[in-house]
Amino acid sequence: MDRKLLRLSAAAALVFSASAAACAPVQTYSGFSPDRNDVAIPEPQVGVDTRDTVRQRFGSPSTTAIFDQTAWYYVSAVQERVAFYTPRISERQVMVVRFDGETVSGVEKFGLERGRIVAYNDEETPTRGRELGLIEQLLGNVGQTPPVRPEAEDPRDRR
Repeated sequence: MDRKLLRLSAAAALVFSASAAACAPVQTYSGFSPDRNDVAIPEPQVGVDTRDTVRQRFGSPSTTAIFDQTAWYYVSAVQERVAFYTPRISERQVMVVRFDGETVSGVEKFGLERGRIVAYNDEETPTRGRELGLIEQLLGNVGQTPPVRPEAEDPRDRR
């Protein structure tokens, strides 16, 4: 009896550990972060670095300022997903490099705490066009196709 209990408890422990491992969060990294890559890259120095040196060190920016092109934004994020649940962002870093001409004029770093939730409007803009009623949908093709013509007679069939 003790062996059966031992086998049952071992099987239960195996099932429990497998189910716990299946629910471990899966992390997805996006963007570039020198901290995660074990690379000691110093942040840009004000008045010393230029656009070219920043691009060589950090690569192309994730996005740039829209109107005046005086700021580059480097964004990196860590997203966690547990089983089938909606993924959530657990870490986000934004580095803003501002330029005065070609040289760096300022560097700012932001984290997840400075993020804002943007409420999108999910309403649809109606498209005005011809809206068909039920009878028009059912009988819309009546009279629109040419009548069925008899097949042309083959001259070989006249024997």
